Amino acid sequence: MKKKDIYLTSEGFLELETELNYLKLEKRKEVMQTLKEARALGDLSENSEYEQAREDQANLEKRIVELEYTLEHAKIITDEENASDKVTIGCKVELKYEDDDEPEIYQIVGSHEADPFNNKISNESPIATAIVGKKAGEEVEVSSPDGVYKVQIVRIC
Repeated sequence: MKKKDIYLTSEGFLELETELNYLKLEKRKEVMQTLKEARALGDLSENSEYEQAREDQANLEKRIVELEYTLEHAKIITDEENASDKVTIGCKVELKYEDDDEPEIYQIVGSHEADPFNNKISNESPIATAIVGKKAGEEVEVSSPDGVYKVQIVRIC
């Protein structure tokens, strides 16, 4: 099975790197201290605090491994890649939906950075899949789970 590419903006890379450093340098110490305190409570077979601390430790280590993998395999989206007349991952694009007069501006980012509430859409989303590689002025059909609709690419920002 082919592994999918991990795309990150430089800001997204920095955020994940900051989170990783926090987890490794600070949070890991906190979890270890909690584990130590729970262990000191005695009988480990019926110690819910100890079980919770072990679960927290496992979740923390899992997140650290995920972040390390992501950062190690990430492809940083550069401004040079976005200096195109076509829609690419990392660029901002203004779209107009066929039944709406108000255009929307979206940034196409990798799935790790997707945040629809802040108009950051995943490159794997139906709309991004439909518009990547297209030019301003083009009208594109988008196939989504809710059906097919059209959008016009107003401009690439």
